[in-house]
Amino acid sequence: MQEVEPKLVPKGTITSAKGFLAGAVSAGLKTKGEQITDLGILFSEAPAVAAGMFTTNKIKAAPVILCQRHLAKRSAQAIIVNSGYANACTGEQGTRDAIEMANLAAKKLGISAQDVLVASTGVIGACLPVEHIRAGVERVTPSAEGGHELAKAITTTDAAPKELAVTFNISGSEIIIGGIAKGAGMIHPNLATLLCFLATDAAVDPDFLQLALKKAVDVSFNMITIDGDTSPNDTVLLLANGLAGNEVIADGLPAEMFQGALDEICLYLARQVVKGGEGATKLIEVRVEGASSVAEARLAARAIAASPLVKTAVHGCDPNWGRIIAALGRSGSQVEEAKLDLFLADVCLMEKGKPTPFDRERAKAILGQDEVNIRLCLNLGGGEATAWGCDLSEEYVKINSEYTT
Repeated sequence: MQEVEPKLVPKGTITSAKGFLAGAVSAGLKTKGEQITDLGILFSEAPAVAAGMFTTNKIKAAPVILCQRHLAKRSAQAIIVNSGYANACTGEQGTRDAIEMANLAAKKLGISAQDVLVASTGVIGACLPVEHIRAGVERVTPSAEGGHELAKAITTTDAAPKELAVTFNISGSEIIIGGIAKGAGMIHPNLATLLCFLATDAAVDPDFLQLALKKAVDVSFNMITIDGDTSPNDTVLLLANGLAGNEVIADGLPAEMFQGALDEICLYLARQVVKGGEGATKLIEVRVEGASSVAEARLAARAIAASPLVKTAVHGCDPNWGRIIAALGRSGSQVEEAKLDLFLADVCLMEKGKPTPFDRERAKAILGQDEVNIRLCLNLGGGEATAWGCDLSEEYVKINSEYTT
């Protein structure tokens, strides 16, 4: 068995994996009268092992509840998704509508409704115009090239679709994992207004698949923040149909290789979500090293990346590093001030808890770059973590003050 690093698939998307088809249409859900894709279907030509991660919000949208129910058997063959309407806080009607979406896709594809997963994103509190979805499903034509259209169909305020695929080899079997994601606002750790669909042609043990997805989400989507809000609709789904013909992946080197490739895709998509955040002009990367544990490092990194004061300082190129330390102090992570080192890229701002002289113009220039790197050394242990956020601009306020008007 030869270990090979994952390679990017040119123009890769969710249908790059063998046996996956997708299609999307404009069903008139986003803007009536305009040809904007807003309804799509992903279909596996073979039954697939399935795993999912969902919102931690106590309010859960009807599609999330239906997905969790259908995933109890840890298999699925299709996903139907709409944008424009979240189908959240819609009561019994919302439940009926989510079930009907599953039934419509099942009839279209000739499979059981129990094998269909459902996702929605958009405005909360408005019932789905199901008549548009019925008509739209009839026009969806899944194909091997349809992943790109599906990536567009799930966007809302996203500046651009987010998609990627990687390939690697296990014992002579070429395996591909592809994925798409959406999200630009209401983004915060423990999932946020985010949809991510992943597909692989690998044969994977169901228990390992769920564990691998959780690990990938923990280092990616659970480490990004845009505005501190989370939604009722957050969904990450992974289907594995086994058409690559490999031996079932459950442990050992094949499991490590699969995990590495899955992590790579989720990290890329997560960074793209933050990079394309509502009103964002800069990506902020916060690296915490030397924490007493990984959990402590994650607490610290996420608190700093989420701080509105840090975000606005980065936006205004203001090297007011006290805001970073203040966010660290309230994060809940173990901290000893006398041991802290703080860096902005290669500029040291604090050493062993004491401020150091630094070139303010150099610091301002670093803050003016498209990507801003903040690094803290807590010097308490071996825990490390990285979180990603974006700056907070006037455009964010404009977008969200006019979201439904």
